[in-house]
Amino acid sequence: SGSGKTTTLMMIAGFETPTSGEIYLDGKLMASTTKKLQPGPDRVVVFQHGALFDWKTVLDNIIFGPVVTGVLTKKQATEKAQSLINMAGLQGYENDFPIRISSGMKRRVEILRALINEPQVLLLDEPYRALDAITKGIMHKFLLDVFDRVQKTIMFITHDLDESVYLADRVGVMTTRPGKFKKWIEVDLPRPRDFHIKESPRFLELKREAMEAVIEEAQKSFERG
Repeated sequence: SGSGKTTTLMMIAGFETPTSGEIYLDGKLMASTTKKLQPGPDRVVVFQHGALFDWKTVLDNIIFGPVVTGVLTKKQATEKAQSLINMAGLQGYENDFPIRISSGMKRRVEILRALINEPQVLLLDEPYRALDAITKGIMHKFLLDVFDRVQKTIMFITHDLDESVYLADRVGVMTTRPGKFKKWIEVDLPRPRDFHIKESPRFLELKREAMEAVIEEAQKSFERG
């Protein structure tokens, strides 16, 4: 906690400006100390506490972005949203309001609302932190399925070592303050993945490598008070 994970994500999203260093996307300089990066549809954030419009239905939440910006007509956006809704197993809930659906379903709607904008990078800030273990497992499968289908770059912030190794191709462990990347772990587990892979020796080896790096930094933080 406090190492700068969310701050890093916010700089990539364009909500914060770097005080040093540079941010590149596909080899193009996006931001530096002298170049401010603006938020844009190429980098979409799904926040930890959710941000659905309570007064809009599931369908209207998903299509809001491209319709209000004029990128798609309401008819085009609805057709595209329906395809995403079917992919996410949410058919039949199109006309429900957020208060009528579960936490896991809300998370799916938020991710679909991001995907309909065709971002280059999907930025997820601890999206499953408040979910129970069973719902979190369902959401992990959903995100893995989404990744296999749309092949978008996803930056996923988490405190959960199990989650990080299970979902990622590359895990970055950050240091205590000042926050820097202490270690990068290449996750060479095959895709597609399901929960059985967590029982494999390679998964346990990668998780142990991440845990050792995190514990070392946690101890430093504890000693500093």
